Amino acid sequence: MEQINKDGTRRELTNFNVQMIALGGAIGTGLFLGAGQTIHRTGPSILLVYLVVGLFFSVMMRAIGEMMYKDPSQHTFVAFIHQYLGADFGKFAEWSYWMTLILAGMAELIAIATYIRLWIPNVPAWLIEILILGILSIINLSIVRLFGKTESMLSIIKIIAIIALIFVGIWMIAVHHKNPVGTSAGLGNVTKDYTAFPHGFREFLNAFPMVFFSFEGMEFIGITTAETKNPRQVLPLAVKQVVFRILIFYIGALFVIMAITPWQQISQSSSPFVQVFQIAGMPAASQIINFVVIVAATSALNSAIFSSGRHLYQLAVESDSKFLSKLRHVSKSGIPSYAVLFSACLMLFGPVLSAFKALSAAFSLVASICGDIYILVCILTMIAHYRYRQSSDFMEDGFKMPAYKILNPLTIAFFSFVFITMFFNKENVIPAVGALIWLIVFLTVVKFRKTKESPDTIV
Repeated sequence: MEQINKDGTRRELTNFNVQMIALGGAIGTGLFLGAGQTIHRTGPSILLVYLVVGLFFSVMMRAIGEMMYKDPSQHTFVAFIHQYLGADFGKFAEWSYWMTLILAGMAELIAIATYIRLWIPNVPAWLIEILILGILSIINLSIVRLFGKTESMLSIIKIIAIIALIFVGIWMIAVHHKNPVGTSAGLGNVTKDYTAFPHGFREFLNAFPMVFFSFEGMEFIGITTAETKNPRQVLPLAVKQVVFRILIFYIGALFVIMAITPWQQISQSSSPFVQVFQIAGMPAASQIINFVVIVAATSALNSAIFSSGRHLYQLAVESDSKFLSKLRHVSKSGIPSYAVLFSACLMLFGPVLSAFKALSAAFSLVASICGDIYILVCILTMIAHYRYRQSSDFMEDGFKMPAYKILNPLTIAFFSFVFITMFFNKENVIPAVGALIWLIVFLTVVKFRKTKESPDTIV
């Protein structure tokens, strides 16, 4: 039986779709291309960093899951910040997270064109970008079920690539495969000459933000709930399973990579996946990984279009603005089509900006700032959850996060620690400061507008 919400949106996503969307969101180009850089920073200790960050992300997912279980009609988990921390922080989180998704979509669109042009260099990048964005927009504007199937298919391709790496790696370790550089695959490569901080404690700290952002996208579960079949059955399963599956994929893949060849010999500049397959005697590895990277970027863009559309729709529903009221439209197929289309069109500015050097540098800076704002949104989400547990809305027989009085403050402290570590890296200082300035300016402007509209309320 078809499930239709009061606002016309439809519940057509299955448990499998939701898990694949979350897996697809968190397993991106960072793993396939950036794993070499994270390994270089800390060596085998990177496994500990992934484990710690992953466990705290699992706590946040339980918090989001508990609130969405209580009210599965919400189109975004960020709505709970609005509900439990007030309109000021709510608007900051909603607008900031929406802007982050738009910029992420722009970046993925540019990445897709870059990697496709390795095969067809004579085709202009802008044409590839328009075609890809047009196809994914049509998918997102059709029916939710089609989006779910498309995203599931893209996620499966990425998962197959990781599983293939792990199995090839296990075989190489089992036969002590001889590497071209003279070393042999073996578990001893992970622990040989082990040092916790091979490049110093600061580099170890710098690994935390990198790993933190690699998990970004897992929270998409909290955006699909309003369009998921039987959400109170699907949500607990999806939240419990997805975090540990991602940890297995990340930690399993990195462990195998470091066991095949000593981590000191892993290149920062190229994909460790390519290196492993080449060592295994698969010369076509670079082409295969190029395809997987295109799939990963396409998956991320697809999710960004879906998520940004739902966030903008939620903002329109909560706003009294005449302009935003037009974005409340829901199509006959249950899609907030105007919000999705508007968000997708904005992503076309990415290729335009990237064509000009000065604008491209500005775009990179703004994208970095928005990435750092994501941590602030995570912190606000955990504070909102704590307020929810202490409110009259608390659902005693719901999908409760265990030991919230301990785990919730610990997670807030850890996310704050990750934000602070960015000030120890020259590349991250300006974006981190920019994120704080954006928070202060946004809240100041909101307060000023309130005061201007209601001067009698000044104390």
